[in-house]
Amino acid sequence: MKIFIGCDHRGIDFQNKIYDYLVNKGYEVTKSSLPHSDKDDYPDFAFDVGNSIIHNPGSLGILLCGTGIGISIAANKVKGIRAARCLTKEDASSARAHNNANVVCLAAGNNTDENIFAIVDEFINATPLTDERHVNRVNKIVRYETGNYYEF
Repeated sequence: MKIFIGCDHRGIDFQNKIYDYLVNKGYEVTKSSLPHSDKDDYPDFAFDVGNSIIHNPGSLGILLCGTGIGISIAANKVKGIRAARCLTKEDASSARAHNNANVVCLAAGNNTDENIFAIVDEFINATPLTDERHVNRVNKIVRYETGNYYEF
């Protein structure tokens, strides 16, 4: 499985730890190649990772910023991305299983290695559910995103 990872300046330490952690587990991990500075902007990294995922079907993404909120909002602007900010491994499992999320967004501020690794593992290892109700919900999002609106 191919995994793309990116972060703004607040997530660099965790990004590097996650990268090493996943490479040691045998995953193919690619960091965003965008340069970092004290004034970099999280949307740039969200768009970069999101576009990498779109061009590599079946891949997943990991994004980090201070809270995980801004980068998740930005990532969700990329057509085909379903990014979820996850604070717990239960969030990660549900995001992947129920919503077929393809990007997990993490808070770099006030977090621990143990929690971050648990969330990442849960997200990667969860399987999207194929129950009709879950597939239907995701398909509604995809249809709306692609301009195939429906009546509420």
